[in-house]
Amino acid sequence: MIPNEIEYTYSPRSVAIGDFDNDGWVDIVIANYAADNVGIYFGYDRGNMTSSVTYSTGPASRPYMVVVSDFNNDDRLDIIVANFCTNNIIILFEFQTGSSPSRIELSTGSSRVVWVHVTDLKNDSGKDIVIANYGTQSISVIFGYGNGIFQVQLHTQRDMILSLSWLDTFGTQKQLSTGSNSNTLSIAVGDLNNDAILDIAVANYGNKSIGVFLGKGDGNFTSQTTYSLDTAFPYSIGIADFNKGNRMDIAVTNNGSNNIDILLGYGNGSFANVTSYSTGSSSSISFAICDLNRDDRLDLVIVNNDTNTIDILLGYDEFFPIQTKYPTGNRPSYVVASDFNRDTVADIAVTNLHSNTVSILLGYGNGSFASKVDFITGPAPLSIAVGDFNNDRIVDIAVTNHHDNTISILLGFSNGTFAKQQIYATGNTPYYLAVNDFNNDNQLDICVTNFDSSTVSVFLGSGNGSFAKHATYPAGVHPFGLAYGYFNKDNQLDIVVTNFGNNTVSVLFGLGGGDFGKPVAYSTRAYPIFVAVADFNNDTCLDIIVTNYYENMISVFLGYGNGSFQSQILYSTGDNPLGVAIGDFNNDSRLDIVVTNGGQNTSSLLLGYGNGSFANQETFSTGAYPLHLAVSDFNNDTRPDVAVANWDENTVSILLRYDRGAMKKETTFAPSAGAHLSSISTSDFNEDGLLDIAIVNEYTNSIGVLLGYGNGTFENQMIFSTGFGSHPYSIVIDNFNKNEHVDILVVNHDSKNLLILLGNGNGMFESQTAYDVSFNFAPVTAGLADFNNDGYSEIVVAYDNSDYIDILAQYKTGAFPQRIIYSTDPWPKSVSIADFNNDERLDIVVTTMYNNYIDILLGNGDGSVTSQIKFSAGTSPRSVAVGEFNNDSQLDIAVADYDDGTVSYTSWLRQLDIAVADYNDESVSILLGFGNGSFTNRVTYITDSSPISVAIGHFNSDIRLDIAVANFNGSTLSIFIGYGDGTFASQMKYSTGSSPRSVAVGDFNNDNRLDIAVANGLESTVSIFLGYGNGSFTNQVTFSSGSVPVFVAVGNFNNDT
Repeated sequence: MIPNEIEYTYSPRSVAIGDFDNDGWVDIVIANYAADNVGIYFGYDRGNMTSSVTYSTGPASRPYMVVVSDFNNDDRLDIIVANFCTNNIIILFEFQTGSSPSRIELSTGSSRVVWVHVTDLKNDSGKDIVIANYGTQSISVIFGYGNGIFQVQLHTQRDMILSLSWLDTFGTQKQLSTGSNSNTLSIAVGDLNNDAILDIAVANYGNKSIGVFLGKGDGNFTSQTTYSLDTAFPYSIGIADFNKGNRMDIAVTNNGSNNIDILLGYGNGSFANVTSYSTGSSSSISFAICDLNRDDRLDLVIVNNDTNTIDILLGYDEFFPIQTKYPTGNRPSYVVASDFNRDTVADIAVTNLHSNTVSILLGYGNGSFASKVDFITGPAPLSIAVGDFNNDRIVDIAVTNHHDNTISILLGFSNGTFAKQQIYATGNTPYYLAVNDFNNDNQLDICVTNFDSSTVSVFLGSGNGSFAKHATYPAGVHPFGLAYGYFNKDNQLDIVVTNFGNNTVSVLFGLGGGDFGKPVAYSTRAYPIFVAVADFNNDTCLDIIVTNYYENMISVFLGYGNGSFQSQILYSTGDNPLGVAIGDFNNDSRLDIVVTNGGQNTSSLLLGYGNGSFANQETFSTGAYPLHLAVSDFNNDTRPDVAVANWDENTVSILLRYDRGAMKKETTFAPSAGAHLSSISTSDFNEDGLLDIAIVNEYTNSIGVLLGYGNGTFENQMIFSTGFGSHPYSIVIDNFNKNEHVDILVVNHDSKNLLILLGNGNGMFESQTAYDVSFNFAPVTAGLADFNNDGYSEIVVAYDNSDYIDILAQYKTGAFPQRIIYSTDPWPKSVSIADFNNDERLDIVVTTMYNNYIDILLGNGDGSVTSQIKFSAGTSPRSVAVGEFNNDSQLDIAVADYDDGTVSYTSWLRQLDIAVADYNDESVSILLGFGNGSFTNRVTYITDSSPISVAIGHFNSDIRLDIAVANFNGSTLSIFIGYGDGTFASQMKYSTGSSPRSVAVGDFNNDNRLDIAVANGLESTVSIFLGYGNGSFTNQVTFSSGSVPVFVAVGNFNNDT
């Protein structure tokens, strides 16, 4: 394929895309470094573009970077240009084809701008600008008011001069110091301390550190906290949650070391020590963050400048990366976890076969334990179970004594110590035991497997710590492990035992009174050892899992719920599987299995899919010959941890569940010989739901596309030519021609052109028409991810012979065909639609905050409206409601006045009236309608502070409309009961959540009385006020919502009537 091209001659340095003229087609802006201008190419039908329209950035300015955003909230994209040599940024506003934009120029003093990031740092809906300054070891923040006006308000160090073309007042500009010799190269923004306020992270190339500035929410920041990277020079930086800890972490690519670094966040703005992962390159200059293999973990795609390769680093969970060992007695054989000293912290008990003791290790709650304290048992204690045998709310212990055919009962004290053992005789060679209420008398009982007797003994508890031997039942040959459950759902506990001697598992059904029926056997594999019970396939029926010692696998028997089971399903483990336990180790609400492998000194984790099947094992190191294990939360982080009894080394291992956001190098892709890979991006090019990769082959003048299989591997690349001698350097991915298929924009360095490859949706691309564009300095690497969390993807780009990185930001502003614009007064804030002049044509009412008017636009019935009619409202009218307030068949208007604490009204023909919330007037205005499209002068009613939303309804069942107002700063709800003549009673107030933003009316409890719902903006809740039908309401009942709710609507969304 020989594509058509766009020619450039002026060293293009940076590119961004967006719809600048609001025609629904993507446009392109390019920073022409050598020509001291930016060039805009306006798109039209199917990806075609006009010739370049250039705008000067100033003599010798050398524009370095362009970023796109809507800075003045006029629904038009603006452009910010960073000028490297004139130490300033320029903002270009109000683009239209063929017209010159307005501009603002902001000086950065002695700093050369190398990076610009746009975000909302103060959460005030105004776009703020963050700048990395080359030469002054600082970053700058310029705060926007959302109207195109900016206040430069950074911290410490140097005052700077603002040069503005049409703005005359700004705050003092200061800077955030990044430290001596920092040479900051890149910036990322995110909430690093979980306070819903954006923070800043920077890559300080010069002093080999990461800097963090925590936002205070008022535009101020803490001083920089730095994290050293030792010998690595950080180049590109990104923020994401790599370990699924619901805390933001930091990733950086490095120059000068063969790795990338991950710093895990603690959620309070601080970070753990650096963890490095090899890339095989000493110049990893750019990266993209995405989930390549659809395992719900973030992966990295990294560009290596020196080796001309890209690396795929797949994120994975190490589960138990660190173990700590504690001494036990001689030959620890079994371990359980419980709270023995009533401090709400998990402790550990271990039986020591050759010491004739049980060791108690009291936990500290942080994953560490005190030294063991030993208590005497019978000879050769093999297993242990716990429960409250004497009903004193203190945990007691039962132990099987292997050598003298007994069990020991040790009653606990509240300090974690135990009384002298009580002895009860069992069958021959008791192995393992279980504790539960087997006769339904609310007292704990004990079941024991007798290995050499091939029986099970039942001891019934009296509730005072003593037991009576009830009965002995036959099991299989040499019963070993024991578990229980309601297998046939008859409310009588059943037991299941593994039979080591005949390779079966037997189920004994409970008959009541502590009695059991004959065993029903199911075949296992060789030498079944331990057994556990749970519902693995979420069908409410219990299933069974068994470890098979000599065949290195586990058997899973899925239950039918009637006491019968499917044939076994086998899963591989390590060598000689022994103990087994169950837990949800990856927090996906599906049960997983963990097994100790005695012959391999490991434990195996098999993650459950929730349907009764399991993933292949992942193994973790333990001590020597791990015999048994227990699962509990030892460090109070809500994640299950594991304790393992290591038989051959007389220790217990504590494996704390910890996710470090680890990365493993999966694949390295190299282009064809001599290609010199220079850039990379990811997307789904063939629309199969799997991520693919696009690479730039600089020296072979081509783009390579590698289609993904969804498991982190890819097909061989398909080659698409970019033109002879073009030397492509970077790419941007977007849908340029609005056909729902992904396209590729290529910036070619040597041929100084721009190329657009139009995607067909099957992984193939078509050529595009040539364009005459001025462009001349190109980037060398690119990576795609949403770094500023605005819902759109940005591309991080590095440049040839330069130590800096730029951002190519992608923006989409949804467009509609044949848009018609009608003027209102400035700052329209709320709109409602009704027929105000009784001509059966819909009209429009708009509140406008700037001049304190409401505007009426009467409809012509063909989609057009007449010029506006203006009516005075209060100060800063924010919300409007329409209704018939004075029962004259004419619509009226109610308005909430934010700043003067009143409600006002006016009136209309048919006759609709209007209610408006006046934000800065702290009132509601009522405008009664005459029915011809005109209204009376407003009447105001005092509200609480800052009324922001208004709704109407019949709250006292008198067929007269009443008004409800949400007061933002007052955190209250005001109720105005209507008299039916257009006047209202004084307000009744009800407390809401913090800063209510919106109010709606409906009958939520089906009592034929109107209730009220309020969205609480700063509390992330919705308040419900149930109406009594007399105009009064209950106190609020709150329900959690999403983050910062700003509007509430009422409807039957699930058709449940």
